Amino acid sequence: MRFFATAAKGTESLVAQELTAIGAQKVRPTPGGVHFEGGWETLYRANLWLRTANRVLMPIAEFPCPTPEALYENARNVRWRDWMTVDTTFAIDCNCRDSQISHSHYAALKIKDAIVDQFRDNTGRRPNVDRRRPSLQINAHIAKDRCVLSLDASGDRLHLRGYRRQATDAPLRETLAAAIVELVAWDNEGMFIDPMCGSGTIIIEATLRAMNHAPGLLRCGAGSSGQVGFGFQRWRNFDRKLWVRLTDEARAEVREKIPGRILGYDISRPAIRVASENAKIAGLEKHLRFMRGDALKLSPRGHRGVIVCNLPYGERTGEVEELKSLYSGLGDVLKQRCAGYTAYLFTGNLKLAKWIGLRTAKRFTLYNGPIECRLLKYELF
Repeated sequence: MRFFATAAKGTESLVAQELTAIGAQKVRPTPGGVHFEGGWETLYRANLWLRTANRVLMPIAEFPCPTPEALYENARNVRWRDWMTVDTTFAIDCNCRDSQISHSHYAALKIKDAIVDQFRDNTGRRPNVDRRRPSLQINAHIAKDRCVLSLDASGDRLHLRGYRRQATDAPLRETLAAAIVELVAWDNEGMFIDPMCGSGTIIIEATLRAMNHAPGLLRCGAGSSGQVGFGFQRWRNFDRKLWVRLTDEARAEVREKIPGRILGYDISRPAIRVASENAKIAGLEKHLRFMRGDALKLSPRGHRGVIVCNLPYGERTGEVEELKSLYSGLGDVLKQRCAGYTAYLFTGNLKLAKWIGLRTAKRFTLYNGPIECRLLKYELF
């Protein structure tokens, strides 16, 4: 079977590496995601283990759609009874680009009509739409007058791990934080420090990775039975025994101890409270520590580890001017007090990055939504 893991721009290669690690076949990155193949176990593992992907889709049909009528007729010819019954609720998520059909909502309505009409003709009844919690989430991707219909195996986006009930201003998505952690050369020993941790997302994602804790477990409930955390768990052919086996195996693979230390600091007391609560919800409070502290007074113990943080970008001119001293001061702190460490600073403002005043060892391009960002690596000798 063919699948497609959607990914933020710049993270496709990371998603491909993760898919290869879980045993996916014919892994092929492409802009916006990664194609791969496998069986039901591969699909379940992908949702359970992928840290950097947004969704996992299973394509079930592809056809030309130069007109709304062609979209309707071809969608109506799909064997929907293979995937749903008249009692199955469904919803359609659609996106269009470079096509004569340019209105995504209109395209979704045509596909909905095709599904409803097929069942009405065959059974005399029609299935219902449920946009909030459908049994079957259908994804329609229309590009250059061709439509790919897929079943959304993830349901909610994979960045919604379940631990972040609260957030500070402009938090990173969990998947982007996980991508940053993947790019950081930390061997789970020494120190992992975020001096501006905010709601703690980078720190929590680093802890999950260090513990070999599958991020999807946080959406599965505490017991083997699990709650319905993924779209495929509502499908007609859901293999509950296989899923229980995979989640039980994942729980057994969680490391109970981390050799290194993981620390998060923030100058804001409310931010520390939020980060601590998020870590508690994730069940990680024993494996990391959050403390109030000023990044410009950072003086880490030991002589080995990594320093990682998401710097504010500044959206208005006045903010940018104020942030110059922050970037410059942090550069001085890294140079004067953090010898032996490697620093990774994430920013969406390359002009401000120049004020750090240190030579970069490497640059990684990532996107925070539409904002082109850089993860800058500094070797601190």
